[in-house]
Amino acid sequence: MQKDQGILLETGTNELEIVEFGIGNNRFGINVIKVKEILNPQAVTKIPHSHPSVEGIIEIRGEVVPVVDVAHALGFSPSENPKQDKFILAEFNKTKIVFHVHTVTQIHRISWEQIEKPSKMYQGLETQITGVIKMGEEMLLLLDFEKVVADINPESSIHTEQLRELGERERSQKKILIAEDSGMLRAMLQETLGEAGYENTISFEDGKEAYEHLESLVAEGKSVEEEYQLMITDIEMPRMDGHHLTRLIKEEPQFNALPVIIFSSLITDDLRHKGEVVGADAQVSKPEIVELVKIIDHHIL
Repeated sequence: MQKDQGILLETGTNELEIVEFGIGNNRFGINVIKVKEILNPQAVTKIPHSHPSVEGIIEIRGEVVPVVDVAHALGFSPSENPKQDKFILAEFNKTKIVFHVHTVTQIHRISWEQIEKPSKMYQGLETQITGVIKMGEEMLLLLDFEKVVADINPESSIHTEQLRELGERERSQKKILIAEDSGMLRAMLQETLGEAGYENTISFEDGKEAYEHLESLVAEGKSVEEEYQLMITDIEMPRMDGHHLTRLIKEEPQFNALPVIIFSSLITDDLRHKGEVVGADAQVSKPEIVELVKIIDHHIL
């Protein structure tokens, strides 16, 4: 079935819609804006020597797209009823991928505030989960699809080697605030920006933490402009997403001079207008770290 584009939400309201899917008896979710289409399974062409979680490739309207077995990637058993399985065609990081799941059930409309950070109690899954949503007696886990793909293809993530094309870099004293919920990406982003000369970075795990930090600076009588010269934010984060965070900053006179760059896997031609609506100064798709550094240079050097 083709996803109805009419269900996209007003930007900056801190709401999202989740497609619920199942792997065995486990319930997971993916952000609707990553989903292009939900398909019935079809024959897959296997690729020799590919990653064990990659089933192969299929053709969708003239495009060749890889198929990832989500159950295998998460360490779960294969489907007990393959005829009911579904293919979720997703797009992020400017790449299309099919995720093979066991069921697709419904769409939930929720607030990011309803999404809790994952606990380290999830027995090894915590690195692949970005949030937990309580649904009555049960829990729905938001899967970190970027991490799943990065585990299969490390080249799809951020690398300091990409900065070589920028040549020798001077050290900068400018201070950058980062809001990014993925621990892996926070560390990689800070390391890579350090290599690019931006060693003074402070990171927060979600938009709410970052915004409360800015509020605390003002409460202490400090100038946000003097404390930070730029902010980088992801979009998908528990409690407060990057679009809502950007809108709050740009609507608050004490914060709105702070340049905000949205750095997200969701920056596509279709979705770029969302960042423009909330007042982002720039938007860069992950993992284009060179482009991000060039935009930082433009705004704060």
